[in-house]
Amino acid sequence: MKNLFYPDDYKKSFAQYDAAYLTARGIRYLTCDIDNTLVTYDDPKPTEAVLHWLRSLNEAGITVAFLSNNTPERVHLFNEDLAFYAEADAHKPLPHALHRFLKKNGCKKTECAHLGDQVFTDVLLARFCGVTALLLPPIKDKKTAFFRFKRALEKPIVASYIKKQQKKH
Repeated sequence: MKNLFYPDDYKKSFAQYDAAYLTARGIRYLTCDIDNTLVTYDDPKPTEAVLHWLRSLNEAGITVAFLSNNTPERVHLFNEDLAFYAEADAHKPLPHALHRFLKKNGCKKTECAHLGDQVFTDVLLARFCGVTALLLPPIKDKKTAFFRFKRALEKPIVASYIKKQQKKH
């Protein structure tokens, strides 16, 4: 049985989850968190690097969507020039938003992955839905007490996952 909190893979940047990586694993659908995964909270729109990555995934036939716990205004502004499937206030790790995406696209769970920067929202969401969990370190964390506390709880989980992966290689 998979560890509930361990991702299926952990990389340093979203760009490392390129079309070749995803298609080699049978991933045809990718849901992504936005903040601290693709851009910082301060970036209202996708950066050029994000746009290039999204175009390359789209050209490879990978359907991308955004699932964010942020506000509808934030998600709409980020997505308005892309017009991808997007849900704000997704209430991750609860599975409802991801289940809606899976149903809307008629995709198999084995063909879908979720990419994010948080163990207790993004990895758990993927686990609850039975899709591949892809994790990144946060780009630039918020400094609120809540986020510092959550990251302190995540740190040993991620360190343990990395250590376990290093032993395999």
